[in-house]
Amino acid sequence: MVKVVFKVIDGKFVGVECDGHAEYADEGEDIVCAALSSVVQTAVLGVMRIVGVNIGYEVDDKRGYLKAILPRDITDSDLHDADVIFKTAYLGVSDLYENYSDFISLEVK
Repeated sequence: MVKVVFKVIDGKFVGVECDGHAEYADEGEDIVCAALSSVVQTAVLGVMRIVGVNIGYEVDDKRGYLKAILPRDITDSDLHDADVIFKTAYLGVSDLYENYSDFISLEVK
């Protein structure tokens, strides 16, 4: 199961952490893992390349781990834009969770 946690501070989405493998299907054929990875990685890319924030992130492919957290010194404008992107990613992951809750756990904290 993939554990997904969206981080929120003062009502703003400031990051995401994913840990584990969906185990919906064999590696390379797991549509749940592929969809979840695409949503989360696109959000991180959006924050980095569209908003222009050098977001700190860690990745461990074998473990199925990704953690991306906004820096503390972010401007209010960039925080707003990153929040919109992370909230959009949350909607995508929520939709996946509704259909594949046996393979994804989802929290906001």
